[in-house]
Amino acid sequence: MSSFPSIDTELLRTFVAIADNGGFTRAAKMVNRTQSAVSMQMKRLEEDVLQRSLFARDGRQIRLTAEGQVLLGFARRILKLHGEVFTTLREPHMIGAVRIGTPDDYVMRFLPGILSRFAQAYPLVQVDVHCESSLQLLQRQDLDLTIVTREPGKEIGQLLRQERFVWAEANGFTPHEQNPIPLAMFNTDCFCRDWACNALTSLDRPYRIAYTSPSLSAIMAVVSAGLAVTAQLQSLITADMRILGEAEGLCELPVANIMLLRNASSQGPITECLAEHIAEGFKL
Repeated sequence: MSSFPSIDTELLRTFVAIADNGGFTRAAKMVNRTQSAVSMQMKRLEEDVLQRSLFARDGRQIRLTAEGQVLLGFARRILKLHGEVFTTLREPHMIGAVRIGTPDDYVMRFLPGILSRFAQAYPLVQVDVHCESSLQLLQRQDLDLTIVTREPGKEIGQLLRQERFVWAEANGFTPHEQNPIPLAMFNTDCFCRDWACNALTSLDRPYRIAYTSPSLSAIMAVVSAGLAVTAQLQSLITADMRILGEAEGLCELPVANIMLLRNASSQGPITECLAEHIAEGFKL
């Protein structure tokens, strides 16, 4: 038998909540404990169980130490396996519904595989998908899980993926050579549109917003027809398009963060299982 002490899964659950929510206060709400109770849990985890410092404080901000980052990966895997044991042995035929919100960007690229694998595991669960912009989704309180795109420094929730925005146009067309450059972008409540416009302004490249839509498929249809340039996450660029860069006189765009938010008031085995499938799906 191993002489190592066991780690209570509740300690790991609280630890992950702190990492996902950026602090003890928000984590306390997620795990339905007081802030002092959360602090005591982490003191026990650091001093009694692992004997390692997991958190470093920078003013009011809390970040994970190198040891904390290592533990976070293990903690997610342990909690996932822990959940699978119970859902497989105690609730092999989960029945219910779960509501997820996502920008239109990720519906075709990521959701088909995620929902297919989830349906195979839990065929009796109803999944309601709501597609809106990230800003609109952040204002909603009725969703169990929400996928949003966030700017650097504004991350909340669990990081699913980091990805750079890129310029793109259709193969065989050169709308980037037009003056002003015609752009096809999301509607005004999208920070990536601001990134694109600010970048062109800094380059002193005249541009015009030629096409707007809340739908990614509509934007991509315009771009595929050779009518405009767009700026989108690199993984969303299709085979009939090419990425533009310095050779075309365009600068590099920033990296965005794709985050998963959990509704603290509607957590349960169904929601958590889908969250795990989403996290795995965005790694592919």
